[in-house]
Amino acid sequence: MKNTIPYKIALGISLLCILAAFVMAVTGHLADAGPLFVTFFVALAIGFRGYEHLKRFAYTVIIFAAVSLAMYYPAHFVSYGDFKFAVLITPLIQLIMFGMGTSMSMHDFVGVVKTPKGVFIGVTSHFLIMPLIGFTLASVSHFPPEIAAGIILIGCSPNGMASNVISYLAKANLALSITITAVSTMLAPLLTPLLMKLLAGSFIQIDAFKMMFDIFKMVIIPIGAGLIFNRIFIGKIKWLDTAMPLVSMFGITFIIVIITAAGRESLLTIGPLLLLLVLIHNLLGYTLGYWSGRLFKMNERDCRTMAIEVGMQNGGLASGIAKEMGKMATVGLAPAVFGPLMNITGSVLASWWHKKPTGDASVDNPNAIPEEVELT
Repeated sequence: MKNTIPYKIALGISLLCILAAFVMAVTGHLADAGPLFVTFFVALAIGFRGYEHLKRFAYTVIIFAAVSLAMYYPAHFVSYGDFKFAVLITPLIQLIMFGMGTSMSMHDFVGVVKTPKGVFIGVTSHFLIMPLIGFTLASVSHFPPEIAAGIILIGCSPNGMASNVISYLAKANLALSITITAVSTMLAPLLTPLLMKLLAGSFIQIDAFKMMFDIFKMVIIPIGAGLIFNRIFIGKIKWLDTAMPLVSMFGITFIIVIITAAGRESLLTIGPLLLLLVLIHNLLGYTLGYWSGRLFKMNERDCRTMAIEVGMQNGGLASGIAKEMGKMATVGLAPAVFGPLMNITGSVLASWWHKKPTGDASVDNPNAIPEEVELT
């Protein structure tokens, strides 16, 4: 039996820190409460690790700690001497995509043949629903054009690997989820620039051909290299299976920190409203995705998959695109907010669905799905 005392102590420390931060806020010293907020989130993440139903939120809480650090001390995450940290974003995205490739195989694309209806509905819904919601929210937000365009950008991005983990936890169709993610990612160099040109062109100047090339070098080349690497070294480098998720988590966190530091002033002005619009974007994606499955008379497991695959986006790739556009501190803000938020909502949705029957006896058997799966 796990000793929970250290985790309870960590939760106690987090409670004291947030109370102290609240006191500083009401007494007009919020600007000095940075260390308290950072310690609160770090201690909370440690505390969550001690409880099975909370531990999958630990990584997201660490992101909030990192974001707090960037908001209070932005100068440390913009540059070091003459070196600009922003130049690391594209290589980090490529490394994450390489890791995605190493975890894939051509078998992931066989699902297109096995379940063509589900894949077609999933990919079409994803690239139809989320971009249109993003365009609608951007149009009513009255944000500066570049920040509004960022909302559209996250909507036009493909799925992220986190959707596969959430599908697994939610007792959805994991094989279908993986295939939709793979197909949408490979289509991103074509569809994302075209959708951005169509929907965001009225907000900012979009060079669709340059964006195609940027996505190609950030997605197709590293994923292709990862697929080849997996083909040659499958089963031969065990440590890579453990290392790549950790590298991906660090990479995504660092990207969010860099963008937060660069866009701090804008976040202080429009942060709460941006958070609300991003939350609406995410939740409408789940809802309309689920009912797109229902519309085509898909079973419960596949409808859950549609919800998750439509509602969850590749925020890291969207951030990389924003950086390549030279608008990281504006266009990149919505993707930076969307990533951590979707992990929270996705985990909550998965926990709720995990307790609900799907109608499939082999899946509803409590022994069929392990209780502990990490969100990476």
